[in-house]
Amino acid sequence: MSTTPIHSRNPQPYQVTQEDVALLINAGMSAEDLQHSQAVAKKALEIAGRVKAKLDMELIGRGALFHDLGKTQTHAIEHGKIGAEMGQALGLSKAITDIMEKHIRGGLTAAEAAELGLPVKDYTLHKLEERIVIYADRLVDIIHDGIVKIDNEAEAEQRFEDILNTEIKYGKNDITRARYFGYHREIQGLMGNAAQ
Repeated sequence: MSTTPIHSRNPQPYQVTQEDVALLINAGMSAEDLQHSQAVAKKALEIAGRVKAKLDMELIGRGALFHDLGKTQTHAIEHGKIGAEMGQALGLSKAITDIMEKHIRGGLTAAEAAELGLPVKDYTLHKLEERIVIYADRLVDIIHDGIVKIDNEAEAEQRFEDILNTEIKYGKNDITRARYFGYHREIQGLMGNAAQ
């Protein structure tokens, strides 16, 4: 893991523990999903280290690591809800299980949840830590899927909006895409970068 930049307000970067990785393995997470979850945790922590805001680094690291726990049961859209229930049974904090439940399409409104057949409630993201995890999840997909040719991770951030506009897999629909654009612009702005 890279060192935290001087300008960060997060001088003690959280590191994923082997105990947490073991929880995912014991829950039956596939090697591919585990690799993705670890990559999201690494990317989320790296992004958080560049953000000029005080953050709960453990929430970011653990929320990112556990966000897809429900994929041990299904890869369907319900995996967020199922994962949150599993996380609660494992004793994970509500802040972490909230990330797990709300990460589907970047934080659905109650109306969107109803359209998708999920329990009708507000899944929108209220904490910056949640938005960083969701942004990192989308970036990791772009970086590792191989659908879009990029030369490095920085290019995925630089071309983020263009990629979501051209690849439906990442943007999903206009509402989801606009939500991701908002997170991208907010987080890049907190890094001192002009968002695309």
